[in-house]
Amino acid sequence: MPQPPLDREEYIEQTYFFRNYRERLEDAIPSQVVLATIYEEVLATTKLPMAIDFLKGELMLTGRISDGMQKLSHYFTPFQTYIMKNAEDDKSKFDQKIALKILEREAKYRTENPSSAGMFIYQFECISRNRLGYHHGLEAISQDTQYNADWSEWIRKLKQQLGSVDFADLIYLRSQHFVDEQRRRPGNADFQPRYPVLFSSQDGRIAKANHNRDPLYMFGALQRQLGYPEVPRNMPQTGKSVFHPALEARLHKIEARLQLIDSELKGNLDLNQFMVKDVKLEDLDQK
Repeated sequence: MPQPPLDREEYIEQTYFFRNYRERLEDAIPSQVVLATIYEEVLATTKLPMAIDFLKGELMLTGRISDGMQKLSHYFTPFQTYIMKNAEDDKSKFDQKIALKILEREAKYRTENPSSAGMFIYQFECISRNRLGYHHGLEAISQDTQYNADWSEWIRKLKQQLGSVDFADLIYLRSQHFVDEQRRRPGNADFQPRYPVLFSSQDGRIAKANHNRDPLYMFGALQRQLGYPEVPRNMPQTGKSVFHPALEARLHKIEARLQLIDSELKGNLDLNQFMVKDVKLEDLDQK
């Protein structure tokens, strides 16, 4: 039996947790320290402090918080666990900071009375844009507490339909816009769809307008028109060092020492560059 959605205050604290976890990792603070400090900061009336304490123990035991999230399936959704599991995979190129930003925006959207359509579009674009795999990704999405039985069944069927049917058409055929167009046809006013309608008329109109186009254009239009959350992306860093300034300075010193050792081994070390030049007193007076 699927777990019911959490209270709104839980998602507010989750948003705070994922955002601050990411920001402190960017400051090169170890995950154990981050979890220990955030544990004291989040609202004590929620269940999140207990969840963070459990994640800290799992991190020290296995080195991954996704293992702890999976064991707390009554609190963290399978999609949240799937995102972190891919970020912590040694062979994956999926950045953990992007994963935490994805979870932060998802939790924030849950605080805003989200629609099932908006949640699905966001989650699907996350696994699509970051190439996290449709088979396991859609299975994780289908188990989300946001979706009823009709939604879960349709999401599972997508695993067989993707690639053979245009994704925009899959949304259009399950939208109210498709039903309205069928009923406007002569003699078809009593048209009843064979499957449950999952998307609104606006969703269907946008999907139809993006037929045979890159799905990313459709995602962008849905975000602009209907306020669906935008999926975080890796932005190229221009003119910014990938190292912490203190570490970069230390690396420069090590590089200079290695150059000196190399010069000494080759016998072409020039000591004159380290000698202080003689300065005459009259020159100092002139200065």
